[in-house]
Amino acid sequence: QVQLVESGGGLVQPGGSLRLSCATSKIIFSISTMGWYRQTPGKQRELVAGITRGGSTTYEDSVKGRFTISRDNAENTVLLHMNSLKPEDTAVYYCNARFDSTGQSYWGQGTQVTVSS
Repeated sequence: QVQLVESGGGLVQPGGSLRLSCATSKIIFSISTMGWYRQTPGKQRELVAGITRGGSTTYEDSVKGRFTISRDNAENTVLLHMNSLKPEDTAVYYCNARFDSTGQSYWGQGTQVTVSS
């Protein structure tokens, strides 16, 4: 069973920072492209940032320069550092692991990020 355990969401003021963390098992981490998605009510889940096993990254345009995704290979964890947060970043953020060999995709339970004064 694939488990993705997320942490780090919460309430932050505009301009503030948060760090999201997603931990999984060593074997899952080693065979997967990892990503963070977000979803707001009535909208489709969208990719925020992704990182391959080799460390190549991709970002949604609105977060470029503000968010940074990284992999901690020692801890089998993917991190999302979010700076200069805006109210429009408010969403439930989901961790995703996609097996490079099969394309199978697995999701974490989601963590709420609220940016509000």
